[in-house]
Amino acid sequence: MIDKDEQAGIYLRLMTYDDTDNIVKWRNSDAVRKNFIYQELFTKESHENWIRTKVETGQVVQMVICDLDTDMPLGSVYIRDIDRHHNKAEYGIFIGEASARGRGVGTAAAKLMLRYCFETEKLHRIYLRALAGNEQAIRSYEKAGFQREGYLKEDVRIGEAYRDVVWMAAVNPSL
Repeated sequence: MIDKDEQAGIYLRLMTYDDTDNIVKWRNSDAVRKNFIYQELFTKESHENWIRTKVETGQVVQMVICDLDTDMPLGSVYIRDIDRHHNKAEYGIFIGEASARGRGVGTAAAKLMLRYCFETEKLHRIYLRALAGNEQAIRSYEKAGFQREGYLKEDVRIGEAYRDVVWMAAVNPSL
């Protein structure tokens, strides 16, 4: 266990190869995939390649969000493209289990991950990109400590449509 939030009833632990089936199932679900910029389907092989080439090389730290009482995995939170020169990384999250959505799990996990990033990884800045229109996620990010920094018109193409992106970040308050 990396860290926990008693009130939200969750804890974070490092992801392992044993989490692959859940990650692939969650990431491929319509409820999760529709909110991602990268919407291609995942496979077991592509996720294991992600672990080998990104997680094991230190470019990514990925954790699983678990229920404090049952140890049931609920989703995942991660930082990617870790830049040690500028001490920053991109944040991402998905709540895979429908029963865990809409009850503050995402906000609590984001707060725990920010604390990990600032205190353990000693990063200065954590940023994220959210699809405009995903107001529930944007509100959750704001509650966790992220601030809106920009609005990028037609920044990404998903299918045949260009979509706007909200750029947000949190800066380490102790640095």
